[in-house]
Amino acid sequence: MFKKIKRYARNPYYALGYDMIKKCPKLMSDKFYIKTLWRMIMGYELDLDNPKTFNEKLQWLKLYDHNPLYFTLVDKYRVKQYVADKIGAEHVIPTLAVWKSVDEIDIDKLPDQFVLKCNHDSGSVVVCRDKSQFDLEAAKKKLGAALKHNFYWDAREWAYKYVKPVVFAEQYMEDSITHELPDYKFFTMDGIAKALFIATERGDESKETKFDFFDMEFRHIDVINGHPNADTLPSKPASFEEMIKMAEKLSKGIPEVRCDFYEVNGQAYFGELTFYHWGGMTKFDPFEFDLEMGDWIQLPNVDKNMAGG
Repeated sequence: MFKKIKRYARNPYYALGYDMIKKCPKLMSDKFYIKTLWRMIMGYELDLDNPKTFNEKLQWLKLYDHNPLYFTLVDKYRVKQYVADKIGAEHVIPTLAVWKSVDEIDIDKLPDQFVLKCNHDSGSVVVCRDKSQFDLEAAKKKLGAALKHNFYWDAREWAYKYVKPVVFAEQYMEDSITHELPDYKFFTMDGIAKALFIATERGDESKETKFDFFDMEFRHIDVINGHPNADTLPSKPASFEEMIKMAEKLSKGIPEVRCDFYEVNGQAYFGELTFYHWGGMTKFDPFEFDLEMGDWIQLPNVDKNMAGG
């Protein structure tokens, strides 16, 4: 009890916020919630009046950049037609089936290998490499829980707020030589690709995912963000320049968005569009890279009263 009293006395604003996040987060305004969560995770005050870092500017964009197109762009299923129109259907992973409920899933109509995903969040993915060994009930449990969850509430990532959830099956993708599927994630600002990181070792549950950052000349950048670097740096994909062009087409007119791609047998495939990398609440080491990335983002002129926040 004494510790709790001291906490309130030291900073009643954030002490109240900590309790509200645990007990009744949906009663908090987006701005209050974001500032409180930021203070808890990042360890310092969020400056929304004069944001400088990449992470700070993502919080500003959550609160004030409310383009309704974003609801489609973050929707992993519905975005596919948009992407096909922009860069070509040959770069879109085929969808095999779509269901509103996990009870509708019928794997008898799917090939021996496939991927199940939810369209409205991050991380609800189930990979089937052998249908005869596939645990359908475990997949339904995971995906069913995800369908009931509105991802927006976790970090107030506005673009997810009104996405209608579905679960869908995609074609299984894997390079025939490496038997891997590295993820190439480009940070783009209004049609200009500035940096990327490559996510590797994601399919091995015994290992931690690795992130390695590169510039647009594919020179490695010495930075850590969320995951360690790989022991052996990933090689430059054959479709690297094509990925850059596609990322810049998809991001034109958007202040900041991460455009993700895969490469299979030399062919680039679209992955997803991510507006709030790590929710904008994972530190960069060194911190100076957070500042450098922040300089790349030109915040739009918006009516903050109309946008909310």
